[in-house]
Amino acid sequence: MKPLLGTALSAALLLASSQLALSADQIRILAPTWLGFAPVHIASDLGCFAAKGLDVSIKFEDDLTNVMAAMARGDIEMQMRSVGEYQGRPRDASTPGIIIGTIDESVGGDGVITDDKIKSVADLKGKVVAAEPNIPSRLLLQMELKQAGLSLKDLQIKDIATADTGAVFVDESIAAIATYEPFMSQALKASTRPGARMLISSKDHRGIIIDAIIARNDDFKANPDKYTRFLGCIYDAVDFIKAEPDKFADMASKHFGLTPAEVTDIVNSSLSYTTLAESLAYMGKPGGKGTLHGIFDTVMDLNLENGAADNKLVAADQIDNSAISKIPAK
Repeated sequence: MKPLLGTALSAALLLASSQLALSADQIRILAPTWLGFAPVHIASDLGCFAAKGLDVSIKFEDDLTNVMAAMARGDIEMQMRSVGEYQGRPRDASTPGIIIGTIDESVGGDGVITDDKIKSVADLKGKVVAAEPNIPSRLLLQMELKQAGLSLKDLQIKDIATADTGAVFVDESIAAIATYEPFMSQALKASTRPGARMLISSKDHRGIIIDAIIARNDDFKANPDKYTRFLGCIYDAVDFIKAEPDKFADMASKHFGLTPAEVTDIVNSSLSYTTLAESLAYMGKPGGKGTLHGIFDTVMDLNLENGAADNKLVAADQIDNSAISKIPAK
């Protein structure tokens, strides 16, 4: 009986070992329905994650509260959001999540849509404006209002889910909607409102809406090499996207429920994927600061001002450039 017991014990240890290895190399992600995060899907389709021994899965989740709860429970290892959203309430210095890289910049993919009744942002005073809490376009709206001597408090804000942009825009009692792609373009194309158009666009506020790759602190600390491998695949995928835009559009369309033409239109007009070199510039060298640190502070002040955040976070404590700095040079 001893040999059988030994065999069973060995098998159990082998199974436990394989499960631990799988756990160590697993990255479960929640991210909004935004084409800026397509490099994850492309890296998976190209086989990069598998080749580097990573078990990566990604699901869409637009509700930041759900994502933060999932990370706190340990249900996911990663989320991806704009820096501004990352800072939003109820985050404080102890909330799980650390920025380890960038993936894209919004250059038109976030904005505020309206019709010909609204000639300028000043005309929104006292009007109903719909927006999901703590999305980048609310920051843009706040910036434009400030220049006009107004604030979000001068509006009647109606909370909505961004995915409902098209249905909400049908209601002409809603003067404007702060939203993002692809829902923004879809709402404008389908609208019968006279003069339906973009009032504010992120293309006019470059360097503010940067999407970050955010890891759970404990897992990042325990498995730093896993995240270096992950980031390497992301920037390989970005290189592929830039080199093969037509192939990329066809591949991405299947994940986002869009046509390849729609993918191309949205990407060309709305966002810019960050290459490894660009992300390294954002993140900075180990022990140092990059341009993202300054952006973080600027957006932090805006979020505190408009009530989207309750706690002032320190950029140096929320950004870790150690993993990205270890990606092998080509």
